[in-house]
Amino acid sequence: MRRPQSKGHRELTECERDGARARIAHRSRVRYAQHLAGTGARYTRASPPRRLLVKFACLNRSVAGRMEAAIKKLTATNKRILVGKNRAVARKFLFD
Repeated sequence: MRRPQSKGHRELTECERDGARARIAHRSRVRYAQHLAGTGARYTRASPPRRLLVKFACLNRSVAGRMEAAIKKLTATNKRILVGKNRAVARKFLFD
């Protein structure tokens, strides 16, 4: 019996050192709180997040991974264009 795929969230966070960072989080609120508390990823312990810029709910981790790869190829200026956009607009911007 196949297990249903879990949803993934694509997040864009502004960090102290280098601007916008993209990541996948299964439980985004919990993960963001961990980053703020200094118990998250090694990178965010060294460069804590200032704020969560945008979060997109994806159908599964595969879609979230493709979106993450596309976001990481963008310049910081283009990453900021995604702020305030919904998932459909973001997908069109990233993949068209």
